Amino acid sequence: MLWTDSQAIAWALLEHYPEVDPGNVRFTDLMQWVLTLPEFEDREAHCGERVLEAIQMAWIEEREN
Repeated sequence: MLWTDSQAIAWALLEHYPEVDPGNVRFTDLMQWVLTLPEFEDREAHCGERVLEAIQMAWIEEREN
């Protein structure tokens, strides 16, 4: 996965952190959690606030479904 794969990242985060409310996650924590996902292959330098917002929103949507 890459930073642009926000939907796939959201699914992986939901699996790894099912008890976490994604609306309360700080972006610094979110970035670290994504970087530690086994399927994740991108570099930290490619991440920005807009990317993290997209991931967080996708995670919130997946958790609500």
